[in-house]
Amino acid sequence: MKNIVYVTGNYGKYRSVKKYFEMNDLDIDFYKYDLDEPDVNDIEFISRMKAKEAYDLLQRPCFVADSGFYIDDFPNNPGYPGAFVKRSGVSSNIEKLLDDMKNVVNRACHFLDCLTFFDGDNYYTFYGKSEGELAMEKRGVHNSDAKSNLWYLFIPKNCSKTLAEMTEEERFNRQDGHTSATEEFINWYKNEYLHKKTLIKK
Repeated sequence: MKNIVYVTGNYGKYRSVKKYFEMNDLDIDFYKYDLDEPDVNDIEFISRMKAKEAYDLLQRPCFVADSGFYIDDFPNNPGYPGAFVKRSGVSSNIEKLLDDMKNVVNRACHFLDCLTFFDGDNYYTFYGKSEGELAMEKRGVHNSDAKSNLWYLFIPKNCSKTLAEMTEEERFNRQDGHTSATEEFINWYKNEYLHKKTLIKK
């Protein structure tokens, strides 16, 4: 059976996901492609539409992963930017985000990850969440594993460092109560999906 394919235009996301697969003795292929994003503030809908587009492009089982970023008390727009994190320019212009938030006391925010696997017949969607707060300034160093420039600003719950300030080990072992869409997917794929496929072949 062919490996499943991770379709994304973000190589940092692929590197991060690939590590989880390697830890579980699973292989994936990488296809670099920027998929279209429907203009709706619904992370699950966006994820499923992109998974369908990816499958139509490759004609192979594949998955996509998207992240929303939600700021509780963003001025005049609570929960902004949500699923519009990329299109809003928030992740590419974190200096403007810091300026917008300079007088905001409550800096609580969270990432919501949504991963969708499509095998040509069914959609399977998994979620992950990481809560924290925005730093007052950009902190950390460049990291090729970074999924977003927001790593320079996001301080996970119960932590004092931004994601960009942490070592790989610190990020992996942080005790912030976060859940991982990638881990949920791999657990299901390895223990249910592949097992079912094996039984069908027998």
